[in-house]
Amino acid sequence: MRWYLKVLKNYVGFQGRARRKEYWMFILFTTLISIVLTLIELAVGLPSVLTGIYSLAILLPSLAVSVRRLHDTGRSGWWLLINLVPLIGGIVFLVFTCLDSEPTANRFGENPKNQAI
Repeated sequence: MRWYLKVLKNYVGFQGRARRKEYWMFILFTTLISIVLTLIELAVGLPSVLTGIYSLAILLPSLAVSVRRLHDTGRSGWWLLINLVPLIGGIVFLVFTCLDSEPTANRFGENPKNQAI
């Protein structure tokens, strides 16, 4: 939960780097919250109102952490647009987010693994 809150606090931070753990913990909690909201909507009989509001609320933090994750692998945030390519783009982006950090400082900053949390 700490990693999820860290991303939300840095919701407009497109600068710097985000390690794998930060990115994937954010994705995990976002997915879990979306599932819970969907179950609530189904139980109450609502259309996708809660899930839609939540998706809009986390859009900017999701973009920011994705860009920082790409920075951590040494890529520009513009690589996020690879997702617009059907099928192949999503697979390439998934591979990029699974890659390990560059071990030393790069043009986007110091390696976050070397910094205290």
